[in-house]
Amino acid sequence: MIEHTINIERMEEAINIFGSFDENIKLIEQELGVTVLNRDSQLKVTGEAEAVMYGVKAIEGLLTLSAKGESINEQNVRYIINLVRAGNEDKIGILAKDVLCVTAKGKPIKPKTLGQKRYVEAIKKNTITLGIGPAGTGKTYLAVAAAVAAFRDKQVNRIILTRPAVEAGERLGFLPGDLQSKVDPYLRPLYDALFDMLGPENYQKYVERGNIEVAPLAYMRGRTLDDSFIILDEAQNTSREQMKMFLTRLGFGSKIVITGDITQIDLPTDKVSGLKEAMRVLKGVQDIEICKLNEGDVVRHVIVQRIIKAYEEDENRRNARRDK
Repeated sequence: MIEHTINIERMEEAINIFGSFDENIKLIEQELGVTVLNRDSQLKVTGEAEAVMYGVKAIEGLLTLSAKGESINEQNVRYIINLVRAGNEDKIGILAKDVLCVTAKGKPIKPKTLGQKRYVEAIKKNTITLGIGPAGTGKTYLAVAAAVAAFRDKQVNRIILTRPAVEAGERLGFLPGDLQSKVDPYLRPLYDALFDMLGPENYQKYVERGNIEVAPLAYMRGRTLDDSFIILDEAQNTSREQMKMFLTRLGFGSKIVITGDITQIDLPTDKVSGLKEAMRVLKGVQDIEICKLNEGDVVRHVIVQRIIKAYEEDENRRNARRDK
């Protein structure tokens, strides 16, 4: 057993990293098997040598984020513990940089993981970016934030958000209302992200002016989209033909972000996913980047990470049995 002392310069930062009822420190103690005591302006970390080393690095990383104005929660703590275990604690400082966009309520939107940071940088750098990853990794939300930022900076004149209404299929006719009200449920996540960024009033104003368009993928056929930031969401449910049609809508001064989760394909089993095909065909093409996120980039409840990991492990076991 060893003990290491961390000196705290500002107690506000210590209060921030401890969390409500010391929940963040309790999580560090539980995950790493250490004891953390607060004595005046010092934190004393006690335990086995390796565990103490990880605990000290994790606490110092949280202090770094706190000093940059980040609020510390369970997701931050778990992610930093994983970074420390992987020997990547030197990268913690970059997580608090680069505000991508500010919401209508003044909340700054930033990448919360290294994978998300690479994804945002890829969007800024390339004309076409494919964001591939499981639920909860912020693929759509960050893409919409990047679109709003580009629109506010007058880099583009329009934001166009689209997704295939594959889940409806033949059932679409049984839903009440006109075509728009029938497809609206499939576009709801895109509306929600835009409302968050712009506020309902600004959103409605830009829709009426034609600056924002949210529509099913079928509405894209036959168009050339200039000076636009175009997001195709749920792209794993496009066919090969739909994906090619969408990609060839790109006009001058435009940027495309395609998001999807290749583990949640709702197409008939005999149809190839346009997203999987695009990942293969477009690999290595100049000004196109394929950015893959994983369960470590999930920023929802920790159990979402565990569910994703459990399904991945089950899929690997089934594949191994098939290969025998």
